[in-house]
Amino acid sequence: MAQGSPPHWSRVRAATHMRTPEEDKDAAPNAPVDYGLIERAEHAVDATGNMRLAISNALVGVKKNLYGKGPVKAKTYINDNYVFTVLEGGLTRNEQTLLEAGEQRLVREYRLRFQEAVSKTITTAIEEVTGRSVLAYHSQIVFSPDRAFEIFVLDGPPQPRS
Repeated sequence: MAQGSPPHWSRVRAATHMRTPEEDKDAAPNAPVDYGLIERAEHAVDATGNMRLAISNALVGVKKNLYGKGPVKAKTYINDNYVFTVLEGGLTRNEQTLLEAGEQRLVREYRLRFQEAVSKTITTAIEEVTGRSVLAYHSQIVFSPDRAFEIFVLDGPPQPRS
């Protein structure tokens, strides 16, 4: 475990280990987790007591790391063990060009497949911020207006870390 890392990070690192095809031929691709990003999101909960803000910050940061560009706005809603986040903006220049060429289906298929490939990275960030396990995760995107929707079902209501 890295010096100064919270004790729960060893569990996160183990859960996000990128396996080689030889280790698990059926494993979905996985992206590395930015632990600094998770720590900053957790501090948002500590500083403001606002779990919704911490979740929004974590998702914006993860998207920025994965796509090279993050959403410009995010708003999270929590209802019991359900988390729903709306992200505005964040399409890459390539995606915008494809949309202008009428390739909405291609951009949507790419985005959704990419989200599947990095789902462990995204769910790990949410688990760390909420203190709960993610039972189910779904992502969707629309283009007019430009919005992405992240939906999580947790094993219970979020629990801020003490």
